[in-house]
Amino acid sequence: MSGGRDVARAIDALRRGWPVLIDGTGFLAVETADDDALAAFDADGPADLLISGNRAVTLKLANQRDAVPTGPVRIERSAMSLAEATAVADPALDLSHPLKGPFRTRAAACGRAAGAAIMLARRAGLLPALFVGGTAGDEAVALAAADVEAFDASPSLRIASRARLPTRFADRAEIVAFRSDEDGAEHVALLIGAPAGRPPLVRLHSECLTGDVLGSLKCDCGPQLEAALEAIAAAGWGILLYLRQEGRGIGLVNKLRAYALQDQGFDTVDANLRLGFQDDERDFSVAADMLAKLSQSEVRLLTNNPRKVEGLEGAGVRVVERVPLKAEPNPHNRAYLDTKRRRSGHAL
Repeated sequence: MSGGRDVARAIDALRRGWPVLIDGTGFLAVETADDDALAAFDADGPADLLISGNRAVTLKLANQRDAVPTGPVRIERSAMSLAEATAVADPALDLSHPLKGPFRTRAAACGRAAGAAIMLARRAGLLPALFVGGTAGDEAVALAAADVEAFDASPSLRIASRARLPTRFADRAEIVAFRSDEDGAEHVALLIGAPAGRPPLVRLHSECLTGDVLGSLKCDCGPQLEAALEAIAAAGWGILLYLRQEGRGIGLVNKLRAYALQDQGFDTVDANLRLGFQDDERDFSVAADMLAKLSQSEVRLLTNNPRKVEGLEGAGVRVVERVPLKAEPNPHNRAYLDTKRRRSGHAL
């Protein structure tokens, strides 16, 4: 548990613009650094810049082969300013800062720590780009790369609260809140109806502020949420798992950056990749953990996404049936839905 708490403290430090130490190497997130913090980090000379493999491929700093992901790439920084480093890190600035480089890369001697730092930035909801090798200071959070890797792979949740919650979809419903003691993440399950001798109809719905609350037409999240609740209510017994994994796991701010890239002509998959993320960063073992704590080992899964089926079954939940979920396209999301079908394997 102490390792998990160290990781949570490190995530908070990166968000606040403070350096962290991973296996003895200092890292400072580009997105939250300011001039004073960078000057202190550069006390012994300019720290290098670390970017994700996906971003490095976009900048033609690495080769990429199918099924062989590129690891983090370290760039010699010399006289590069904070503003210039930010332009390297953020692809949304590519049009306004089209000329970058020439860059000189070097081997990342702290290979495992570098990978852990990129993981940590992603978990913090920040652009996966950090200054590396500078002076972190005596008060910096220190942790091991192994702790970051374990934290990323092993969510641990507990039921924090539950209450009756009649809704406009079903007046017989109960809401159950889950919380991670390591990072404070909170997820919710809505149980509708009562067990009827067969596995529940289950929907894994990732949080989407723009679609669920603001009525965005760029995605199909809002209509899918309503359709799922209607289907579960009609089935008489089922569970909606509302997962706090905004933007397919990249966070709200980065999702909006991806929207800006989509406005420049990139599809939803390429936008995430250009930001330095995978096309889908979600962890569906979180949902499996929630179902286990609700004593559900078999489900009928309401989804078009094969990764959700794989994620649950890989974590020990048997999917006895995949039930398709239909939502009508509109002129604003038709290309998005087509991309999900063509590039992410969704059955639409």
